[in-house]
Amino acid sequence: MPTVPTTEPTRVHAGDSLTWRRDDLTAQYPATAGWALSYTLISASRVINIPATADGAAFAVSVAASATAGWPAGDYTWAAAVTLGAQRSTIAQGRITVLPNLAGAVGGLDVRSPARQALDAVNTALASYGAKAYLQEIQTGDRRQRFNTPSEFMAFRSRLMAEVSREEAAAGMRPTGTNRLLVRFRR
Repeated sequence: MPTVPTTEPTRVHAGDSLTWRRDDLTAQYPATAGWALSYTLISASRVINIPATADGAAFAVSVAASATAGWPAGDYTWAAAVTLGAQRSTIAQGRITVLPNLAGAVGGLDVRSPARQALDAVNTALASYGAKAYLQEIQTGDRRQRFNTPSEFMAFRSRLMAEVSREEAAAGMRPTGTNRLLVRFRR
């Protein structure tokens, strides 16, 4: 049987279940004394409330796969709070990334990162409009970007290229530049 984590997750795929425990609160906020623990996740478009259940003096958190299935992919800020009657204390906060549910993907699910989406849009504008690409408005998701000069456009493209390169290197999708193979041909 897998070990239940004792810290909040930092990543989850929508459609996966979540489980963790908070054993470290038993001295100051024991569930046996009536304390309740709950989590709030906040993104740009959604607020998600997750109640914990008492497990002796500790707290157990369990979110069903069916509940996370509807969570939009993106970055969320979370806060954990304990309450007892009129008393309330925020005891922790952090970030969690919800990744898309690839198993339930149908049709037009775009699994590219926001940086990759923006870079692809910039490159499409560059291929379509050439030197006048900077006059185009670039839209990725709900963000729009306008440019005043060609150099502003190209600087934006360079930043996106660097960010996408870092993402791909971190994901093991491309070498970081230090693992190059040099070949010399002789006659």
